[in-house]
Formats: sequence, structure tokens, C-alpha cells
Amino acid sequence: MAPKPWSEWSTTLSHLALGVVSLHAAVRTAQASRGAAAGFLLHALASATMLAPGLGTDEDCLAGAWVATVIGLPLLAFDFHWCTNGHLMCAGCFIHLLADARLKEEQATCPNCRCEISKSLCCRNLAVEKAVSELPSECGFCLRQFPRSLLERHQKEECQDRVTQCKYKRIGCPWHGPFHELTVHEAACAHPTKTGNELMEILDEMDQSHRKEMQLYNSIFSLLSFEKIGYTEVQFRPYRTDDFITRLYYETPRFTVLNQTWVLKARVNDSERNPNLSCKRTLSFQLLLKSKVTAPLECSFLLLKGPYDDVKISPVIYHFVFTNESNETDYVPLPIVDSVECNKLLAAKNINLRLFLFQIQK
Repeated sequence: MAPKPWSEWSTTLSHLALGVVSLHAAVRTAQASRGAAAGFLLHALASATMLAPGLGTDEDCLAGAWVATVIGLPLLAFDFHWCTNGHLMCAGCFIHLLADARLKEEQATCPNCRCEISKSLCCRNLAVEKAVSELPSECGFCLRQFPRSLLERHQKEECQDRVTQCKYKRIGCPWHGPFHELTVHEAACAHPTKTGNELMEILDEMDQSHRKEMQLYNSIFSLLSFEKIGYTEVQFRPYRTDDFITRLYYETPRFTVLNQTWVLKARVNDSERNPNLSCKRTLSFQLLLKSKVTAPLECSFLLLKGPYDDVKISPVIYHFVFTNESNETDYVPLPIVDSVECNKLLAAKNINLRLFLFQIQK
């Protein structure tokens, strides 16, 4: 067996020293702070996974075992919160627990010790986050192990097996393949040699999809030229129905825009009986005119995120003609990107958005 080079011995010694120091710190701080001790222990275990051969494999999967999230959601980020007793929750689980408690009209509690948790009571554990960022994680393309902190860069820029596209995709080449085959494909790609007529057909199809994307923005620019435009910050507050099995819904206080009084309502999963049992969550909203009008009031409206929120909402324009007999719209989808963003809204005490109203004049 060939002796290890000095670089490998140096790496091994550094991991060994880090593991010993972290383990000693975990023992010393266990009584004073269980959360800090957990962070040092994670450091020690991370070093052990780098030293012991095979620990990072699928058979043992040590890293996945002791950093598993508390309710089984994928570990998507390094943010970790801890309760007042030191139990850890990743950011995804923490938000999910708060959203579930809102849906069930319960106080959110730690899954381990059942103490009360909230955004004000729980704080991030930086020691654990640092340890998790150093854990080995498998690249989804080449299946090699990398520290979590380096994995994103590797998958986007360095991995030779990452999925990429041909540089001639702008003229219709549909090829997707591993990066190491890109040069060979581009050298043999037939699209650069296509005739002008063939390329025009491809470009016409691409233009049609591009027009659909631009139509929304052109509509917004057109609405901004209207004479009567109003907007306001709205705050959805949670309430419960009077049914035997209560359901969660949201409603804003009355507000005035365009010299009229309005109210917004919202519901989860279209008032599904038990939305807390579903991983896919959506919000829909309804605009109600509360004041009387002497003539039909034709309006376009859209909801966007508030100035202090980070939720991702795609702009969608809705249109309705308000009268005294028909003074409320149907429930329309709040165009949230995905269920994760919906959980962020549900986990908050109130939902803060911005409403734009455009009055259409004949």
C-alpha cells in the first residue's frame, strides 16, 4: 500500500483536531447551554464523517440521520432555530410548524418538548448552521460528496455532469445534456446550418411565447396611464368561521381607495376542511365593495407583496364591474410561487400585501 501524501495527512490531522476540540467544548458547555453544546457536537460529528471511510455513503448516511428535519421536510437551507430548551428545527420545519398551528388554531410547540415556539421566542443557532454547512452532501449530478456550503457553487459552475443547454437554443436547439458533452454536441449541432426559412419558423414559435410574457407587463404599463389609480397597504388578519368545525379565513379592516370603501377576504385551499393535512397550500382572495355606487364601477386590480415582505408573488391582473347588486368578486388565486411561500404567509401573525386599483372610465 502506497503511503499517504503529506496533504492527506495534514487534512486528516486538522479534522482530528477539530473533532477533539469540538467534543471537549460540547462537554464543557452542556450545562450552561444545550443549544451551543449541540452545535459543538455537530462540529465533532462532521469531523468524524470526514475521517471515517464510508460514513458519507448511502448505506450509512450518518449526515442525513443526525441532521434530519423534525417533521420530515427536505433540508433546503442552513438556517436552524432552537426552542427555549435547546431543541433544533431547520428553517423549513420551523415555518411549517408555525403555519400548521395557525391552521389548527393552536399554539405552536416544539415537536420534542412541547414548549411554546414563535418567531420572537426562538432564535437561530449559528454554531449548528456552521457545522451543517461543513457536512458532506451528495451532488445530484456526479454523485460525489462536497461540503454543503460548496455544493451549490459546484452544481452551478464546476460539475462536469451538470445539465446544460446548447448555445444555439436561441435559434431552437432543444438539446439538454451533461456539461462534458456540450463541446461535442455544439460542434455537430445542425441548427447553425439551417436555412433562413427554417429558422423563421422556429423564431415565430419563440416569439409567440415571448408575447404572452410581455402581454402582462404591457397591460400593467397601460393601466398606469389611467386617470384614476389608487393603492394601499392591506393587512389580512386571521379569523375563524362560526361552523361546528371552524375554518381559518383572513379579512382586512375596511379601507378607502378611489373614494370608495373596500374589504379584502382570503381563504386557505379554498376552505378545504383540513388544510393542515395537506402539504400543498394555496391562498385565494376576494375583493368586496362596501360603499354604495350610483353607477357601475369597472375596475382592474392586483395584489403584490408589501414593502417589508420577502414572499414571492407573480403579478396577475383581475377585472370586475362592481354594482350595488354585484359588489364582490369571486375568489381568485393569490399567485404565490409555491407552498413554501404560502407557509411563510401563514406563519406570520398578519399578512401584509399591497393592493392596486385602476378605475376604467368609459
